[in-house]
Amino acid sequence: MSTFWIVLGGAFTGAVGPGISVLYATYGELITERAGRINLGTEGCMLMGACFGFIATVETGSATLGVLAAMLAGSMLSLIFAYLVIFRDTNQLATGFALTMFGAGVTAWAGRDYVDSLIGGLNPISIPLLSQIPLVGKALFRQDILVYLAYALGPLLWFGLYYTKWGLSLRAVGESVTVAFAAGRNPALIQVAAIAFGGALSGLGGAQLSLAFTHTWSEGMTVGRGFIAVGLVIFGMWSPVRAMAGAFLFGGAIGLQLQLQSVGAPVSPFILDMFPYVITLAVLALWSGAASRAMPEGLRTVLRGGT
Repeated sequence: MSTFWIVLGGAFTGAVGPGISVLYATYGELITERAGRINLGTEGCMLMGACFGFIATVETGSATLGVLAAMLAGSMLSLIFAYLVIFRDTNQLATGFALTMFGAGVTAWAGRDYVDSLIGGLNPISIPLLSQIPLVGKALFRQDILVYLAYALGPLLWFGLYYTKWGLSLRAVGESVTVAFAAGRNPALIQVAAIAFGGALSGLGGAQLSLAFTHTWSEGMTVGRGFIAVGLVIFGMWSPVRAMAGAFLFGGAIGLQLQLQSVGAPVSPFILDMFPYVITLAVLALWSGAASRAMPEGLRTVLRGGT
């Protein structure tokens, strides 16, 4: 097999592996932003999920309990954010960033005895016939259960946002708290629920990273994926299905970077390490005009005034 096909196949595989953890965080942040809030603590929620999901798996021997612990940890951190910004009226951007630092500190302390430990975790499940498709079969259909759940979750969230009463209420609050309240909704309750759910999904993204992708824990292992997720919400124009494309683009860039390193491409490794993030920023820059028109009105207020 030629080097080109090896690199291309590796990029496809990488699009799913690293991309799924970012995709869950993107789903979570998208739900939060649809409710009119922006949570820069997504990175912290991912770290909490990766760390406490790993610890729970080691201590109980159950990856299922590890996944549940990860979702709970991410949700608990996001509830701190919800309390501060909704009931104490703190600055959303500063609060989210502070919670990311808090999450990084908590996980560095809690996970110090588990660094570089290895677990069985969640192993790949091959789907008959589909996993044999050339080039893409292994990448898409020989993955862990959280990958298959992520495939289904995007369309389900899309349907929920646009075709259910819950979705209508969420989008109404995200557009105008005042109008939603006048229509009989409880904006504070809806936003708290959205932020908690978003944090749980971000924690699930962290769990996928430590329990299924790497099968280990290391301090700061999310390396900015939570911030990338915030950007991918913009790229996806607040649509779960479009966000899937953005997450796989980021994952594919990571896969391509790793493949170029493995074949000894004559490029500085520092440049290759930056490659996934540069690609994401470039796409965001090109997409910013269309995305600004799709932005929920409630977020415009946040980005203008920072509260």
